[in-house]
Amino acid sequence: MQASIRNVAAAAAALMSLSAAQAHVTLPPGGVTAGSTYNATFRVGHACEGATATTALRVRLPDGFTLIEAQARNGWQLDTKGRDVTWTAANAQAALPASEKTTFNLRGRVTDKPGTLWFKVLQSCDQGSADWAELPGADGVKSAFPAARLEVLPAGVAPVDVRDAWARPTVPGQRSTGVYAKLTSGVGGRLLGGSSPLAESVEVHEMAMEGDVMRMRALDKGLELPAGQGVELRPGGLHLMLTGVKQALPSGSTLPVTLRFVDKDGREGSLALQVPVAAGDPGAAAGAHKH
Repeated sequence: MQASIRNVAAAAAALMSLSAAQAHVTLPPGGVTAGSTYNATFRVGHACEGATATTALRVRLPDGFTLIEAQARNGWQLDTKGRDVTWTAANAQAALPASEKTTFNLRGRVTDKPGTLWFKVLQSCDQGSADWAELPGADGVKSAFPAARLEVLPAGVAPVDVRDAWARPTVPGQRSTGVYAKLTSGVGGRLLGGSSPLAESVEVHEMAMEGDVMRMRALDKGLELPAGQGVELRPGGLHLMLTGVKQALPSGSTLPVTLRFVDKDGREGSLALQVPVAAGDPGAAAGAHKH
C-alpha cells in the first residue's frame, strides 16, 4: 500500500514537472549567425502554475548579446536597466490571460563567437512567479524551468532547425524520390535546394491542383521560411525532389543530403543531413521530434 502511494506521488511529481516544462518561455529554434543582429521573440504560452494571468516578464540578457532596442506593448510599461529588460502590465485588464499565447520582442547583436546563449526569464503572475533560469546539467536530465536557448552558429551554417526528415524508398531503376521534413528559421530566409552524392539534382518542388489536375512544379526562387514559423515539406505538397538517383534506396537505409539556404540578409548557408529512408513518415508514427 505504501509503495503504491509512493508510486502515485512520483507520477504526480513527474506530471507537474512535465507541465512546467511544456509551459516554458522559449525562443524560436534554428539559431542565428555569429556577429549578426537578431530579433528575439520570447514566446509565453501559459501563466504560472495556479495563476490566471501573466503580469510581468523580465529578461536578463546574457553576455554575448548587445541590446539595440526592445519593443513596447500596448498597456504595458517597458523598462530597461543594466542588462535587464522588463515588461509590466499597467493593470489587470492589460495582463496576459493564461489561455492566450503571445511574444515579447527585442532586437540586439550577438557575439562573433559561436556557442550557446542562455536568456534567463522571470515570469510574474497574479499568483506566484516562474523563474525560467535553469541550465542543462552534465547528467543530461531536462530542467523543470529551463532558460531560453539561442544557438550562435559559425558563418556558413544555416540558422534553420530541421526535424523529422525522411525520404521515400526506391527500387532498382527508379530515378527520383522525395525528401520531407519540418523546417523552422528563427531569423527568416529561404530554402534554395540542395545536393546529394546519390542524386544528380535536389530541387524544391510544389504539388498543387490546377483545375482538376494535380501538377508538380519547381520553385525556381526557393521556398520562403518566415521568421519563427514552421514550414512542413510533406507528400502531396511542398517537398524536395531528387532526380537522377544513382542507386536503389531501400527502406531502412540512409540518404546523405546537404540543404542550401539564404537568410534575410542574403547570407548563404548549408546543413548536412543523414536522412532516414522509410515507407512513411517515421516522425508521425513515433510522435518524435528529432534534430
